[in-house]
Amino acid sequence: MKKLGMILVYMVLSVTAAWAGDDAPTIASNKTAIDLVQSHADYVWTLVAAVLVFFMQAGFAMVEAGFTRAKNAVNIMMKNLMDFSMGSLVFFAVGFGLMFGTSKTGFFGTSDFFLSGFKIGGDPWILAFWMFQAVFAATAATIVSGAMAERTKFSGYLLYSVFITGLIYPVFGSWAWGSLLNGSGWLEGLGFIDFAGSTVVHSVGGWAALAGAMVLGPRLGKYTKEGRVKPILGHNIPLAAVGVFILWLGWFGFNPGSTTAATKDIAMIFVNTNLAAAAGAVLAMIVSWMKFGKPEVGMSLNGALAGLVGITAGCANVTPGSSIIIGAVAGVLVIFSVLFFDKIRIDDPVGAISVHGVCGAWGTLAAGIFNIEGMTLGILSVQVIGIVACFAWTFPVAYLLFKLIDATIGLRVSAEEELEGLDATEHGGNAYPDFTTINHGSPGVSTGPGSPSKAASPSFAAKGLASQS
Repeated sequence: MKKLGMILVYMVLSVTAAWAGDDAPTIASNKTAIDLVQSHADYVWTLVAAVLVFFMQAGFAMVEAGFTRAKNAVNIMMKNLMDFSMGSLVFFAVGFGLMFGTSKTGFFGTSDFFLSGFKIGGDPWILAFWMFQAVFAATAATIVSGAMAERTKFSGYLLYSVFITGLIYPVFGSWAWGSLLNGSGWLEGLGFIDFAGSTVVHSVGGWAALAGAMVLGPRLGKYTKEGRVKPILGHNIPLAAVGVFILWLGWFGFNPGSTTAATKDIAMIFVNTNLAAAAGAVLAMIVSWMKFGKPEVGMSLNGALAGLVGITAGCANVTPGSSIIIGAVAGVLVIFSVLFFDKIRIDDPVGAISVHGVCGAWGTLAAGIFNIEGMTLGILSVQVIGIVACFAWTFPVAYLLFKLIDATIGLRVSAEEELEGLDATEHGGNAYPDFTTINHGSPGVSTGPGSPSKAASPSFAAKGLASQS
């Protein structure tokens, strides 16, 4: 017992001596410790959000593949894979510097190329910030893929993807977001509101998609000479629906993650994001039901995406009630926009122009209309300037780029290749080798077993479809 007591006394004295050797906590040391915890939390939240946005690549791939034909599924997966892979490398080398580097003019950055701003032993925040911005750049590129689906040369698409992640997206991004790191954009200097990118990401992708679809022209068999629309059905709507749910999930990184800080502000952004998506889906379902006599699944799915795009600009500066209105309007707008582009014979297989371009513009304007601190004519004017500036930069540059690609290496596959499917002609692959595929919109073409007749040959069918268009 005496020995045990001596041991306890020794332990108490040892602990007391250890305490005596430490500096007493101060207000300054406590603040340093708290700041360190907050900094670590910011890193974790930003990188988790980046993972969620990266997962959106899977969502985009599934939506695009589901809304198009089985004979092009491999091609679509390859384009989405290369959007992120090549986009990451180009954004590392050039895009990030143009977007966030030091800028004296407010039009583009001139530093931080090849992540030169990172120094060994220095502050690694630039690495976390780059990762979050890289997944955004890839999103802008992937949006275009859907509008150009089923008739684009893979080599031509790869060249375009390099330019959007290395030039088109970063330059406009520097105008609106440059000061998030080392830059200073002229548009953000005016007070432009686009918290997570309704215009910076989505309208840039949407207007580039418009340019691509116009240069390519419609798919064979999509329109008749009389202007009648002939639907070309998607091969797997459940796949597209799962893709939309993945995108919805990813948006919880896209919008709240744009705080790049683990703060209480993300709570309202989460709620606004979800409510806008829900309202967009419900209103798209109701309007499609009234207009077509049935609750149309494709329009309803795009309604959810339209609501998400619409709330992206104002997710941090509107109330939950306003977010419902913003999403609802987007859900209605996307239906009439899709019908409008079909009417003027611009073929967009997945509705990317309407979802991202048109609803992105609406969301940016809505961020000013429903601004939680009040709407003013000055705020609305700046929002309109931002919307117009985005179109004025993106569309002409993308249109010229697609024209140059078309005139050099070629942008569109031949009629025979389009009818056979890009999986076989561009990649030598088959997404569904154990199944026979039926190619809607390709009359006279048999892809099943048996001896092909003259009417079943791709060249014969191509001539027939071209005469209908």
